[in-house]
Amino acid sequence: MTKFFSSPLSWMLGFLLLTSVASYAQLPAAPAEGPLLTPSQFLGYPLGSRFTPHAQMLRYVAHVVAHTPNGMRLQQYGSTYEHRPLEVVQVASTANLQRLDAIRQSNLRRAGLAEGATDAAQPGIVWLSYNVHGNEAVSSEAVMQVLYDLANPQDQQMQQWLQNTVVLVDPCVNPDGHDRYVDWYNRVAGQPANASPYAWEHREPWPGGRPNHYYFDLNRDWAWQTQQESRQRIALYTQWLPQVHADFHEMGVDNPYYFSPAAKPFHEDITKWQRQMQDAIGDYNRQVFDKNNWLYFTREVYDLFAPTYGDTWPSFNGAIGMTYEQGGSGRAGVRIARAEGDTLTLTQRISHHHAASRATIQAAAERHDKLLSEFQQYFTDGRTKPRGVYKTFVMTGSSDPAQLRALTEYLERQQIQYGYASRRARVRGYSYDTGKEEVMEVQPRDVVISMYQPKSTLVKVLFEPQPALEDSLTYDITAWALPYSFGLKGYALKSQLSEVSSKSPEQKIPQRATGTSEPTTDKPYAYLSRWTNQHDVQFLSQLLQAKVKVRVAEKAFEAAGQQYAPGTLVITRAGNESMGPKLDQVVRAQADSAGVAVQAVQTGFSTTGSDLGSSSVRYVGQPTVGVLAGEGVSSGAFGEVWHFFEQQIHYPLTVLGTSYINSVPLQKFDVLILPDGNYSDVYSDHGLEALKTWVRAGGKLIALEGAARFLADKKDFLLKTKPADSAATKKSDPYQQLRRYADAERTQLQEQVQGSVYRVQLDNTHPLAFGYGSSYFALVRNPLNYRFLSDGGWNVGVLKKNSYAAGFTGVQARRQLVDTFVLGTQEMGRGQVVYMADNPLFRAFWQGGKLLFSNAVFLVGQ
Repeated sequence: MTKFFSSPLSWMLGFLLLTSVASYAQLPAAPAEGPLLTPSQFLGYPLGSRFTPHAQMLRYVAHVVAHTPNGMRLQQYGSTYEHRPLEVVQVASTANLQRLDAIRQSNLRRAGLAEGATDAAQPGIVWLSYNVHGNEAVSSEAVMQVLYDLANPQDQQMQQWLQNTVVLVDPCVNPDGHDRYVDWYNRVAGQPANASPYAWEHREPWPGGRPNHYYFDLNRDWAWQTQQESRQRIALYTQWLPQVHADFHEMGVDNPYYFSPAAKPFHEDITKWQRQMQDAIGDYNRQVFDKNNWLYFTREVYDLFAPTYGDTWPSFNGAIGMTYEQGGSGRAGVRIARAEGDTLTLTQRISHHHAASRATIQAAAERHDKLLSEFQQYFTDGRTKPRGVYKTFVMTGSSDPAQLRALTEYLERQQIQYGYASRRARVRGYSYDTGKEEVMEVQPRDVVISMYQPKSTLVKVLFEPQPALEDSLTYDITAWALPYSFGLKGYALKSQLSEVSSKSPEQKIPQRATGTSEPTTDKPYAYLSRWTNQHDVQFLSQLLQAKVKVRVAEKAFEAAGQQYAPGTLVITRAGNESMGPKLDQVVRAQADSAGVAVQAVQTGFSTTGSDLGSSSVRYVGQPTVGVLAGEGVSSGAFGEVWHFFEQQIHYPLTVLGTSYINSVPLQKFDVLILPDGNYSDVYSDHGLEALKTWVRAGGKLIALEGAARFLADKKDFLLKTKPADSAATKKSDPYQQLRRYADAERTQLQEQVQGSVYRVQLDNTHPLAFGYGSSYFALVRNPLNYRFLSDGGWNVGVLKKNSYAAGFTGVQARRQLVDTFVLGTQEMGRGQVVYMADNPLFRAFWQGGKLLFSNAVFLVGQ
């Protein structure tokens, strides 16, 4: 595998992005009337005296760019869900700006991602990202001062640094969250600002400004790119691949400032050079902070392990990834009294981020030669001597074709090369499915990802079965391998495959391709569509909204020489007579739109199994769905549901507020979803009785994570927590309480699950598990300590012994994650309660669980 095996489509998208960006950048600058103004002069108020709305901040950005035509270019690289522009400012010396695209191309050649010779005089590239968390709004105030410095010809230091550095500045990664916070704060802030921590202006309401429109944390989306903002940003980022990426944040009010060195654990693929340069940039910051007597800390809290962040994902793409954290965040406002008795001001916070920004640029400029040589070596090593024991990853062609296509599209966005096995071969490899080394047979249609490529390190990080964890005290999830998250059957091989070809029409992933098979008449008896992935859910969603009557087969059957599993969608002409010939047009058009194949059959007779008119082929209603949001509900968990309906399956959803849910006529809804949260203040005893009355009358209640925990042990609900192990209590060590204070945090880890992969055993004869085999891999993040449901309930997904697959789980938590309920249903009157103790929609990237949630919404209770 010597060439980029990315598809022509992905390169065309990248080309269109660059050409559109370039044309935008080449537009005549807005007339620069008058002198270059400081932020305070332009805004009409002292910088730091109030928060600046995003549109006003961008007006200042445009002002600075217009006054620096020989040193800056402005790119709009996308827009948010709420249609706010996303912009990057390219900053360079006059000479470098004139050859900016040549510098970018040379940089890609250094990484082995473009053909041709590199430019020996290439400057280093630094990317500065501000305000990824919207209510950490100091970033978008500080960036205005940073841009002024970059443009100011009197700033000799900065102009000197720009001789060796191209700086890309993203002034606000999350404009929607930023404006949600700023609009609120500017409405409620006292005049003057009230420093009392009890004042209204320091109590940001639900959901807060931290996330984007769909309440996703964009700083956890770098690797997965599920959100519009992330995909647009990274499409541009991968066309530059900077040597340094700095991400500016805030933390709690009573903290000072954090910069590198980072805390343990370091992922093992953070190189020695990357650690050294992180330390060096930290030294540049330390000198400035020491000189100003500013408090700071290093080597605590913020590690470099999971690939999801603005420091780790760039690091696995060859950069020096930096996180900067200023004390304050959304609670701080313009000024706030801290526990120590002093007052933290927005002006102070701005000065710290401003200083760190300058120190980062200075470090890159003064060490740019070493930065470039090590950057080039990073990618050369990836192509010639990749790290780790596994040299090839194989995703079998027998996996779901739609999921395989989703994986390859994801790889293309990441600039990861892949190909296809060109012949059969028997090899030995690690099976993600069994967790063991075993012999497999490679087939020509298998997707092959070689470690011998420029993005080798990123491949290793994303595919490694069990990331090496040097310290269990980490910040986020500890397992994420793509075969688990995409629900694919795959292998990790310690050897290279000798014969791998690039994609060709004969070797592409077999399509469960769009459209129908050829019917023998224009009006077949029925259409059949398999139920295996999210594309099938989209198809069902579109059919229901087009008023097509759809049925679902609850048992396996054979028709027209093909086998169909439970969950197969059946669209018969009977029941859809009112549509006439439009039925065929709608079915075929929606199949094309969703990217699924439908089989036309000429008879309702099944060769084996139930006929299409059987009572086991049940009608699927068009449910009216509501979801709870507001105080008491996790905003992120709600956002995952909201995004799933609106952006992934395009099905109507009504958002209901917790503040008025008890006055909502629930009979207007067929399905009510309770995302993760604390519902003790949402549902009183009276409210819970009303909820049960609605279920008994035919409603379907879907309770996820904390909502399931809230219902557990309550009257009429079958979900029960396990009792304490009395035998273990009797045998407990009497000296157990004599623990060291310094070990308290690590002791708590014994009871935690830090994003670990577990195999959930499924009863796939139940509609909740239609489309699955006997198990699926879940990303478990909390100990699940539930009994199996008693009579009247169905235990559809459970953890038995030896269910662990990957990631860190504490000793005590491991004991709980044995013989425990994960998901299932109970009948309550004419209705259903669906318990999902684990969240299958987590961060929208865990593809393997989305069909479970869809089954709960559309198929359970039919």
